This record gives sequence, C-alpha cells and structure tokens, in this order.
Amino acid sequence: MTYIDDRQPPKREDRLGTCTAFGGELCGLKKRFGGGCSMVDNERAFRQGSICQMIPAIAILATLPDTVVIMHGAVGCGGSNHTYQAATRSRQMLATDNPRGVQWVSTALGETDVVNGGEQKLRGAILDADARYRPAAIFVVSTCTPSVIGDDVDGVIDAVRDSVAARIVPVHCEGFKTKVMATAYDAVYHGVARTLMDQLEEPEYSSIDSTLEREAERLRRSRLVNLLNVSSMGDDDEAELSRLLRSLGLEVNIYPCFAQPENIRYAAEAALSVSTCPTHDDYFVSFLKDTFDVPYVLQHMPLGIANTSDWVRGAAAALGLEAIAERLIEREVAELQTALEPIRAKLAGKTAVVSAGEVRTLSFATLLHELGMRTLAVRPYHYDEFGAPAAERLVEVDPSLTVNVATMQPYEAVNIVERTRPDIYIGHNADSVWAAKLGVPCLPVYGGPNTYMGYQGVYDIARRLARKLANPSFNRRLAEHVRSPYERAWLDADPFSLVVQEECADV
Repeated sequence: MTYIDDRQPPKREDRLGTCTAFGGELCGLKKRFGGGCSMVDNERAFRQGSICQMIPAIAILATLPDTVVIMHGAVGCGGSNHTYQAATRSRQMLATDNPRGVQWVSTALGETDVVNGGEQKLRGAILDADARYRPAAIFVVSTCTPSVIGDDVDGVIDAVRDSVAARIVPVHCEGFKTKVMATAYDAVYHGVARTLMDQLEEPEYSSIDSTLEREAERLRRSRLVNLLNVSSMGDDDEAELSRLLRSLGLEVNIYPCFAQPENIRYAAEAALSVSTCPTHDDYFVSFLKDTFDVPYVLQHMPLGIANTSDWVRGAAAALGLEAIAERLIEREVAELQTALEPIRAKLAGKTAVVSAGEVRTLSFATLLHELGMRTLAVRPYHYDEFGAPAAERLVEVDPSLTVNVATMQPYEAVNIVERTRPDIYIGHNADSVWAAKLGVPCLPVYGGPNTYMGYQGVYDIARRLARKLANPSFNRRLAEHVRSPYERAWLDADPFSLVVQEECADV
C-alpha cells in the first residue's frame, strides 16, 4: 500500500505495529510477534536517552550532494549536522575537487516565533538558500517546534515553489510523533517520492536505427539493479556489494546516499531494487513497485556468510540467474573460509553483546556464531516484521538468547553488560561508551573506512575482532578511573523490571 498521496507518512507504530520495549528470550519474542500477539503497546515505567527520528533523517540528507538542508526549528536541532561533516566531505572528495560538506541553515525559532509563528522565517530561509547556494534541491526538515505551534510547512513550500530554481522537498520528522526512530527513513523517502520522482519519459530514438536502439535500451534496463545504500555504509561496503552484483552480470545504480538528487528518479528504470536493510528500504521499494512496477528483494542484510549468500540468491532468483549465483557463492565462501582459518582460533568461545538496529543486530549475532563466538544478549532498537527473518535464523542458534528491545536506554544496557560481562561489546558509539566504562572492549557496529557487508566484510570484522580481543587493557584501565552513575541496587535488579509488556494468552 502506498501513502504517497498523503502529505506525511504514517508512523511505524501504526503502519507496522513496531515494538520498542521488550525484555526476555529470543524464542519468546519470536513466538509473541509471530503468533499475532500485539507488542506495539509495550511500554516502560522509565525511559532514559532515546533517539529522535530527526537524527537518522539528517544522516541521509547530509550525504546528498548539491543540496541544502533547512532545519525549521530551534537552532539546537541543527547541531547533529556537524556530526556528519567529516564523513560527507571525505566521500565528496572521492567524486569532486570541491567538497562542500553538509550545507545547512536554520530558521532558529525563538520565543517570539513560538508565539507568532515561524512561517515567514521559513519562507525567507528557502529564498536565501536558493539564492546563496543555487542547489539542485532544498530539504526542509520540520522539527518539533513548528509542528507544535501549527506552522503550515507544506503551504509555505507550495507558495514559494515557483520562485526558486531548486526542487523543495519537505521532510516531516518531528521527534515527538513516534518512538520508532526508523520512521525517519519513511519521512525522507516520502518527501523524495512526492517531489523528486517524476514520471520518466520514453527516450527518443532515431528513425534509422530505432529497432537496434530500443533493443539496446531494453537490454540495459534488464541488467540494471538499484542497490539501496544506507548512511551507515561506507564506500568499501558499496564496492563489495557492487562487486557481487556485477559478478552476476548486472549493472548497479546506487542510491539514495551520495546520489545526485536529479539522478534518484532514474531508479524507476531498473529491472530490480535490491535492499541492503529491510528496515531502511521497505517504504521506498514498495513505492517503486506500486508506481513504476520495479520489483524488489527485501529480506536479508548482507552481513555474515549465510545472510550474504541468501542476499545474492535473492537478487539472482528475481532475474533468473540462479545457476550463476550458486557458482559465485561456492567460490566466494570457499575462499573466505580459507582466509578465516588462522583467525578462528583467536575468536573461539569469546562472548559478545550486540546493540544496533533490528536487522543489523540480529544479523551480526549470526555472523559471530559463524566465527565461533557466542552472543550473550542482543539489543535491537525496535522489532517488527523486518526483523523476523534474521530472528528466525538466530533462534536456531540460541532460542534462549537474551533480547532487550530498546532504543538506547543505557540503564538497561549497563545492567545487562554488568551481569553478562562479555569479552566485547558491539554497538553504536553513543551506546558502546557505557560498556567501555565498565572495562569491556568495544567494536563499532558500523562506520569508518571499514568493510562490514558481503564476504569481504566477514573477513574484515573477524580481523578487527581478533585485534580488539588481543589487547583489552585500555578499557580495563578506563574502568578503574570511571565511577558508574548506577547504584548497586539497580545493577542487582532484573534489567527488564521496568518494561511493561502486554499480556498474551498464547505465550
């Protein structure tokens, strides 16, 4: 179902029944969700440190070249743009001699604007951004304040649209509207779909060789696949996944991150869209299917041996390339297993706790099992139908695995790490800091000039894990000089004592 006619997409609690609070065993989570037991109303008696959906929205928008991001709200809401400056500039340097980094402005709403409204400031910001930067697109990010006071953001955009050269894209990602930060992906894709995805016109062919030209175009489109990237992927991840798809004889169009705004619409020409993260991509690939009849593969994140193999199989099966895929997988896996042989002994029996988005967390835990390690607990930021395939694979490894569905909530993370004492903690930087203070070595769950995806990613993760585990002295010494803010009474308590779960008769 497409929501493209609506000005804003629905929140994921309503669209998918997404759960943000759960504590228990993996088999219980799987049974509850798969058995039709609603988990959307699960709640916490106490919350500490979540993530606003505006943050992952900016993570995508900050990557797009030749654009300006207007933060419509208080000036502090734009502070997260600074987080992405280094990554954006480094990627832009690969494509241009004049990297500009993240170009953003703020309407800087204050107390007077809260009373009188901020629409005039927004109108002025749009006109100024267009005149000053001459971008291809302007993204207007609507934060909490204008939504609370009732600014007609879309009305302002409609009024000035004909006065500027840039395409203006509204992105409604007000943080208070949802507890599921992944709703941000829908907000970005919704704006892109409504504003940048024009109907493509049929190419003009010459009268002399029109038959040959039409056949050449047909063949090109039959081999073209959309590879959906995410802001947490590096260029090495994209190179690895592109290599695998090209090994099947396919051409690759990578979007949306770091893609030129005017080129995003050419995703409608592809024969197939291949997702790298179902949580991230489902809204847009569904739109492409409903609007342009572009089929999609949306199941696994190519993280780990089995998941990568199934990801390749999925793309190949959609285009009738199964035989080529099986030969590719056999060759790649054999080479990888040989390369991993000297590393396995260093990882055998080591333990970990993993925390990140739902698909990445559950897939990473399966990857650790493939390397001979044992996962003690997983902390997916939320859970819905897109985590189910990864959970299905992981439950075969350890049905009693501890699951803490939580967007951050560091008090629960500290409790779990304190009682499990893993050899390593794998998570986001803002999340891992708590484990680091407890003396546990940490590995970023993504980011930097590292490969995580595909077969190359498995090898690189294994090498980095071995290095981290070989010398944990920094974190041990850090723990000696850091005082935990959590009292012993909390650390001895059940970490899920404040999670309020809906009763389910079938569980």
